[in-house]
Amino acid sequence: MSAHCDPTAVRGCVYLVGAGPGDPELLTLRAYRLMRSADVALYDHLVSKGVLDLLPPSTRRIYVGKERERHTMRQEAINDLLVGLARKGNRVLRLKGGDPFIFGRGGEEIDTLAAQGIAFEVVPGITAALGVASYAGIPLTHRDCAQACLFVTGHLKDGSMDLDWPALVRPRQTVVVYMGLLGLPKLCAGLIAHGLSADTPAAVVQQGTTREQRIVTGTLNTLASLVADAMLTPPTLIIVGEVVRLRERLDWFRPGEVAPLALPIEVPTGAEST
Repeated sequence: MSAHCDPTAVRGCVYLVGAGPGDPELLTLRAYRLMRSADVALYDHLVSKGVLDLLPPSTRRIYVGKERERHTMRQEAINDLLVGLARKGNRVLRLKGGDPFIFGRGGEEIDTLAAQGIAFEVVPGITAALGVASYAGIPLTHRDCAQACLFVTGHLKDGSMDLDWPALVRPRQTVVVYMGLLGLPKLCAGLIAHGLSADTPAAVVQQGTTREQRIVTGTLNTLASLVADAMLTPPTLIIVGEVVRLRERLDWFRPGEVAPLALPIEVPTGAEST
């Protein structure tokens, strides 16, 4: 059984922190405070440069990111590294894009920490589906057209997608697909084959919430070719459903007008200590 992190204890601790979808201003205050006091930070591929820039120069940084067909470190090795660093008395920051518990393997990591008796704390972050959709002007639910929302991963396995297709094509819902750019043609074709109209609106958002945000909208019938023409690259998020139509009048974010985050951030009085 692991203990909650005690900032006064000599023994090390692991803070599993959600870094949000990209814009550093979407970090929680708790995340920022822990980032400023960490001895060592293990960070993923999806943690934006703007967020990493908030780490103090004295914090040791270790990249453990996973990209398609390129894993810097196996998950088991990451788990062992967290344990080893904490046992040496470090305040270890495990920094993950989005939220640690949404397709972030956070549960696997703290399961190892708990088994090894390492104290840990989990700090939620704004997951990509929420942050990216908001900055794209696409509400994930709307009482006129979507009363439910599903989050799924779109990884290809052996060239195919192993998805619960009947669940994805139910009416009056929004489907958000993480990590599905490579398999976008198969995704669109599969949704159509299992019952969704080819005219169902859909969008792909690249690097959402950042100054590099780009959006391509279309239908299940046209989206794959439009995205190919636009040469979008990861990280991306796919949104499928009638709510995508609302973007025409709800689009508000202007990436080119985003001012760089000023440093240092002022922390409210009484919030400096952990």
